Amino acid sequence: MSNRYPYGSRRSIFAMRLHEQIAQATLQFTDFQYKESSESKNPSPIEIARYIDHTLLKPDATEQDIRKLCGEAVEHRVKAVCVNSSWIPLCVDILSKHATIVIPIAVIGFPLGAGLTSAKVAEASFAIEAGAKEIDMVIHIGRLRSKDWGYVYSDIQQVCSACGSIPLKVILETCMLTKDEIIAACVICREAGVAFVKTSTGFGGGGAKSEDVALMKAVVGGKIQVKASGGIRTHQNAASMFNAGARRIGASATVAIVTADT
Repeated sequence: MSNRYPYGSRRSIFAMRLHEQIAQATLQFTDFQYKESSESKNPSPIEIARYIDHTLLKPDATEQDIRKLCGEAVEHRVKAVCVNSSWIPLCVDILSKHATIVIPIAVIGFPLGAGLTSAKVAEASFAIEAGAKEIDMVIHIGRLRSKDWGYVYSDIQQVCSACGSIPLKVILETCMLTKDEIIAACVICREAGVAFVKTSTGFGGGGAKSEDVALMKAVVGGKIQVKASGGIRTHQNAASMFNAGARRIGASATVAIVTADT
């Protein structure tokens, strides 16, 4: 399937509408600034644990490392473990042996996002078949920065369709994007019907920022959530992301976050 706008007589109408929505959102949020409220909540480490995707995505991670990740996730009652797709069967096996609601998440097209859509679709489908309960895919950063919004939409929408009822999160890699590009990506994700927009891979040279989280949440509105990830290493970092609007937090430093003294 071609990575362009949807086929059919409504193709040009859809293209025009997508461009118009991006233009309107860019204008609407051009002066957007975020400042954490003095009335912000300070969720405890135990409370914030249920929002954490305990993450291990290093290419040299071993089976022992993955087993440790799952053990920590169960012990600290986090939301999920987030791993490369080949580790999903092992995570499913480990987590199924515990009376736990920790779920396995697979990353797709990671960490570059520049592969073929068909490869992303296949990886997502195989990961779900293996037991993944959520999918985190990397947006095609180069196509986004080229303003090839039809390609970006189709890339996301086809993976979203393959996921069916499985929630899809789209990683924007915000450190590589301008404010306008972040806005455009969020509009596209909103139109594609994803479950979350996500800040970062953690491999792109920069991580989550509260101001980016707040902007993303403002653009996508109430039906889509935001996941903050990349460089979140302390309870204070995690709480700041929560207060900015994140309702999922990706972290490899989970143990330090959820056992912090506050």
